[in-house]
Amino acid sequence: MDRLDTIRIFVRVVESGSFSAVARELGIGQPTVSKQVAALEAHLGAQLLMRTSRKVALTEAGRDFFESASRLVSDLDAAESRIGRGLRSPSGLVRVSAAPSFGALYIVPRLPEFFRRYPDVSVEVHTSDRSANLVENGIDVAIRNGELAVSSLVARKLGASPIIVVASPAYLDAHGEPRRPTDLEQHRCIVFSSQTGARPWRFSAKSGHERHLPESAFRTNDGEQIRAAALAGIGLAQVPHWLCARELAAGTLRRVLRRYEPAPDPISAVRPANRRPATKLIVFIDFLAEALATIREAR
Repeated sequence: MDRLDTIRIFVRVVESGSFSAVARELGIGQPTVSKQVAALEAHLGAQLLMRTSRKVALTEAGRDFFESASRLVSDLDAAESRIGRGLRSPSGLVRVSAAPSFGALYIVPRLPEFFRRYPDVSVEVHTSDRSANLVENGIDVAIRNGELAVSSLVARKLGASPIIVVASPAYLDAHGEPRRPTDLEQHRCIVFSSQTGARPWRFSAKSGHERHLPESAFRTNDGEQIRAAALAGIGLAQVPHWLCARELAAGTLRRVLRRYEPAPDPISAVRPANRRPATKLIVFIDFLAEALATIREAR
């Protein structure tokens, strides 16, 4: 292999976090991948990666070299793409991070049409409700729900979803419908809770924005369990509209407190800013934007 191929291998090892994953991608043995990275380290006279039985981590020298190497590879891929666009179709693996419920409801069901258009592109979805480090985890693009924190990531808005309060008809028949956020004190609620604690509910009011942390009958960090709990009649839940769109249409959940709903949450695709996106990633994000246009900011 020439030096450029070796640099490509190094970049992919960092992005995927695994020698064996890169070996599978390239159809070569893992020892070959390890030897190529070792040869690059010998050429540079510096250790780039720290290898353990569980993961691969960058050294300080490796982090510095990766930033330059990834830009080099991306610029070359972009140049090849510009020249070859129309002559060959996009190809390769796109690694995506998304919340479990969102991936299952809005990404996976649309993949057959994506593969029909781009048969040479494969997709690997990693589910997580936490904001993963894209570079360290080898993620090409992450789908984020809600306002984005200030960062160096490149973001593209794909759509938006109202934040709503729902409950089952059986629960509302038994306990009544809340008319204002302060009525939540008399209700059982289902609350999203993570390692940082319970997430307050957001409402819009004449005085501006309000936050309430209702007493929770049930807490979980999983959207599917929140939806299941609401359907089971455990209590009220504040959720993004997309999570319960089918149940609202079927009448198995009802939307309440509509007058107090906050502004819709954006749905964004974010990617690392240190390199130009390959054609495979561009077409995947474009496809998602097209597909998610069906998520209306319903009122």
